[in-house]
Amino acid sequence: MSRFFRALVIVVLVGSCGGGYNTPPHNLDDACAILKQRPQFIKAFKATKRKWDIPVNVQMAILYQESKFDADARTPYRYVLGVLPMGRQSSAYGYAQALDATWEQYKQETGRRGAKRDDIRDATDFMGWYMNITRSKNGIALDDARRQYLAYHEGHTGYTRGSYKKKPWLMRVSGEVEDRAEMYRFQIEKCARIR
Repeated sequence: MSRFFRALVIVVLVGSCGGGYNTPPHNLDDACAILKQRPQFIKAFKATKRKWDIPVNVQMAILYQESKFDADARTPYRYVLGVLPMGRQSSAYGYAQALDATWEQYKQETGRRGAKRDDIRDATDFMGWYMNITRSKNGIALDDARRQYLAYHEGHTGYTRGSYKKKPWLMRVSGEVEDRAEMYRFQIEKCARIR
């Protein structure tokens, strides 16, 4: 194989390893930068806002907390004796970190049989569907990022039982989600493209 051809193959392989739309945006603390770098996110967020009435800043704050906008996000592995991998902590996957069973329920109830957890449009639509059930079952406003996140993390039944109250770390994280939603809201007001 010629040197030129080998070099070309290496450049193509290295170039295909990163920078795609499934990798997280670079500056996760700037809503405008995220939306500029990932224009397909704008369409997904707006569609979910229209269909499910979930504010864009709330969608973004929960996606940040769940996956850091990583389409391929998965839970960490569990280990036996600290070294032998025993499988993942849960079946959560994708942008919205939806569990297998909940994702299947979503696809069945919405008729979106081809929906994929690593597709931003499907992930935000899932969030809209789930958060509207949360509003119906738990009475949580769609713009209440902190409480919506608690119900998203604990599930509707867990939230009703107050399981989050025994998890100080989760209460702290839900406050961070609320703060991030407010930060994103303020930033989005300055982004002309999202309005």
